[in-house]
Amino acid sequence: MSPLYKYLTIVLLFCGCYSSEKSAEQVFHYNESSGIASMDPAFAKSQSVMWAVHQVFNTLVEVDSQLKIVPSLASRWEISEDKTTYRFILRNDVFFHDDACFPGGKGRRMVAADAAYSLQRIMSSETVSPGAWIFNNKVDSATPFRVINDSTFELKLLRPYNPILGILSMQYCSIVPREAVEFYKNDFRRHPIGTGPFRFMAWEEGQAMILKKNPRYFERDAAGRQLPYLDGVKISFNDSKATEFLLFRQKKLDFINDIDASFKDEVLTKKGELRNDWVNEIRLQTHPYLNIEYFGILFDTNNVVLRNSPLRQKKVRQAINYGFDREKMVLYLRNSLGTPAQAGFVPGGLPSFDSTKVKGYKFNPQLARQLVKEADIDPRTPAIKLLTIPIYSDIASYIARQMVEIGLNVEVEVIQKSLLLELTSNSRALFFRGSWIADYPDAENYLSVFYSKNPAPPNYTRFKSAAFDALFERAIRETNDSIRYSLYQQADQVMINEAPVVPLWYDLVVRLVQPKVKGFQPNGLNLLELRHVRFEGN
Repeated sequence: MSPLYKYLTIVLLFCGCYSSEKSAEQVFHYNESSGIASMDPAFAKSQSVMWAVHQVFNTLVEVDSQLKIVPSLASRWEISEDKTTYRFILRNDVFFHDDACFPGGKGRRMVAADAAYSLQRIMSSETVSPGAWIFNNKVDSATPFRVINDSTFELKLLRPYNPILGILSMQYCSIVPREAVEFYKNDFRRHPIGTGPFRFMAWEEGQAMILKKNPRYFERDAAGRQLPYLDGVKISFNDSKATEFLLFRQKKLDFINDIDASFKDEVLTKKGELRNDWVNEIRLQTHPYLNIEYFGILFDTNNVVLRNSPLRQKKVRQAINYGFDREKMVLYLRNSLGTPAQAGFVPGGLPSFDSTKVKGYKFNPQLARQLVKEADIDPRTPAIKLLTIPIYSDIASYIARQMVEIGLNVEVEVIQKSLLLELTSNSRALFFRGSWIADYPDAENYLSVFYSKNPAPPNYTRFKSAAFDALFERAIRETNDSIRYSLYQQADQVMINEAPVVPLWYDLVVRLVQPKVKGFQPNGLNLLELRHVRFEGN
């Protein structure tokens, strides 16, 4: 039987005819235009992979809608007095999905050895996980993970590190069974076995993926009903945003994430509200998103790329920050989807965010012109080249035009995302577009972008400051929240004053949702949460 024929057979058996009203009410449909590279959690480095992995797997702890760390596979945890040992008490009612990798095809109970195996697997050089960095210089290298008994698991740190629970909530740290990895070997990426609310059923790359409700899922709602409510999920892989939007209008997709620039003005007013024609047809969901959009500036003065550039001077970097109107940019180019980034690099939505404590840059063309004048740039100096990707070319062009008004010559070059990532990772991009989405809800995740001991990524600007490093290192060791937040704010201010980045806006989760979809709530990490989703009406 060919893979495609087998795939179609499974789809038809599971979903029946998609045109039937009953089936349409049972299966949640969404499109992933970028495709899904792998279903192995050890490779969950992109949003497309994280969304799908989150449906099939669970982690020891997770982030709730209020961005607090709450139990998941672990029912509770204890922290030693010296803050270096975390003991997790695991649930005893969690089972892996039924699969041929288990004796008799029946999924067994999840135990502490699975947690130790899964986390050790991330660190293993044989796995080559892009998430291997998450435990670097954090966990005890000799015995980082210890099994006390089937329901008790311990993690040992080298030194106190408060964000460790946030790291354990990342999809990288999903719990997987050793049997499945050893049974499927390299094909585990295409045949995932977890404990999550949905079981993997079929995947024809480039066409669709099918997930089915896990009948033995352990979670229940407040009324005692078993989750999830849905019978399944179908993920399509149309790479055209135009096709995706058309399918949504035809009600063949239950939601779309974000709004492509080509459709933005058709759907939204400049104030970020639905236009009248759409008000009763769809729902617009927005929510503060732990993501900042910015332009980065190479800071390493030893790099030949920066040798003769005006960007070597702090006054020039500050002039760029003062020299354009973020409020108008967000209003006219973003249809008010986002908040002008006029504080630090750490965005709103995190408990440590305080715009009264971290002062960023507001539009001040007079000061910008004065700073450029004081920098005394040689008029023969070539234009400053700003590298960006196609979807942000309008933002880059807007800023380049504003730079002319303050006396700076900025030239925009639009390149593909893959090339931009290569150039920034190798410190060959002088002035470049960037964004940083939180991996977990702690300001440490943002400030690590500027820690001098970190490579690129995440330190794409190669920023180095002894004052910043000292504050950052004190903060990650601090267990008192108020003191830690203050240290985060001080570190953010040190970096902002040096201006290795040009913060643009703090982002929003933006979703267009069909009216029949209920219980579908956005969150600060923009994680796709389907456990409580149900359909009502047409």
